[in-house]
Amino acid sequence: MIRFKSVALATTASASLLLSGCMGAGEVPDASTPITQSEAQQGAQYHPQFLAEFGGAYEGPQSAYVESVGKNIAVHSGLGNARSDFTVTLLNSPVNNAFAIPGGYVYGTRQLVGLMNNEAELAAVLGHEVGHVAARHAQRRQAAAQRNTLLGAAGAILSGVLLGDSSVGNTLSRGFLQGSQMLTLKFSRNQELEADDLGIQYLNRAGYDPRAMGTVLASLAAQNTLDAQLQGRDARMPEWASTHPDPASRVQSALSKAGASTGQTNADTFLTRINGMTYGDDPRQGVIEGNTFIHPDMRLAFNAPQGFYMVNGTRAVTINGQSGRAQLTLAPYNGNLETYVRSVFTALGGDQQQLAPATMQRTTVNGIPAAYGQARVNSGGSQVDVVVFAYEFARDRAYHFTAISQAGSADAFSPMFNSMRRVSANEAAQVVPRRIEVVTVRSGDTVASLARRMAFDTAQETRFRVLNGLASNATLRAGQKVKIVVKGR
Repeated sequence: MIRFKSVALATTASASLLLSGCMGAGEVPDASTPITQSEAQQGAQYHPQFLAEFGGAYEGPQSAYVESVGKNIAVHSGLGNARSDFTVTLLNSPVNNAFAIPGGYVYGTRQLVGLMNNEAELAAVLGHEVGHVAARHAQRRQAAAQRNTLLGAAGAILSGVLLGDSSVGNTLSRGFLQGSQMLTLKFSRNQELEADDLGIQYLNRAGYDPRAMGTVLASLAAQNTLDAQLQGRDARMPEWASTHPDPASRVQSALSKAGASTGQTNADTFLTRINGMTYGDDPRQGVIEGNTFIHPDMRLAFNAPQGFYMVNGTRAVTINGQSGRAQLTLAPYNGNLETYVRSVFTALGGDQQQLAPATMQRTTVNGIPAAYGQARVNSGGSQVDVVVFAYEFARDRAYHFTAISQAGSADAFSPMFNSMRRVSANEAAQVVPRRIEVVTVRSGDTVASLARRMAFDTAQETRFRVLNGLASNATLRAGQKVKIVVKGR
């Protein structure tokens, strides 16, 4: 789920009109036009929604540092005359993401910040997002989306071959978009390159090494490849690059445009300031360990089916595979599981189609009362199976899986449905966060020896190299600062 883009579509139907009435897609604005009062008001209106969708603001001391760097680079865009014209937020999200909305609102996730290795790279990422705002890319994409219908633009992210382009497919895909941190419109390749170029300009103006844009893009590409390997999926087309230039060519383009290394990177300052920052899942949002998802607060756990991988979001955890995808979330519960399942189907159908289960059954899973329904739906000229599997954890609390698969493939999710279990207080207490620890390389330390301290059971050395931007043949020198990931509060 690696992406490097700005948000052009908000998280609710009303918010999707965020950019309506703005500049047409065919107009190319001056990238130094100041923030307008209307844009500032729009950003302020939707800022709370984006915080809620992307994990909220990170509460650690690293937030103030990221805010300071972001405001400094943003001022060099000419969009605003003072640092107070911008709102820069470090998000408590375990996905590599950065985005911005009109009005000077810029966001970066702690996971993406943890992947960086110096302050110039942080400024590059935030500068890229400021570049999208300065060029009014969101307005131009939104105007185009409205002409082609907003629904189609949003649904295209997930519908694809599996769901097709029908109204049912788009409605179902919107359900998966919400809560899984996927609500962004794709910018064009030219817009992404333009944002890179503007970010490089801002780096130069701020006195940073402009090559940081290329090095951070290289780290993003390497992390995507690693994630794909760990999840057993194809890394040739990363999600963040689906409409972007080829990752390798984009890196080379950024490096060639930056020219020779000049300016500051402030690597030691950066590493000192991010020391101790949470890495990966926040236990308050649930934790993915291998093929197991465990939520210590909700006191539940389940296993993803073989061949599927999970992406944890603020409101839901999504399970993806070749034959389908599923999502675990919750909805209001009145004490009747069958009514609950039917209400989920109704919500999935939306306003365009009445959707109801063809079958409904009650059961018990590991001592938990459960009910499930299934329907076969026409979508884009083909058929898909939709399953809603709900569990009663208390009289006023239920959780459910929504699974969509190619017709006849719903059984692939049965092991997951049957793996749901309660988590004891003792097991919940054992779930602790991972965090970044910055260490100084000592004489005799090697990549292999430091990698063994990484709090992971697999791919320790590869994770260490990607985290520190180290090539496969790179070695360490005494006195160098590097990051490792450890467990502990």
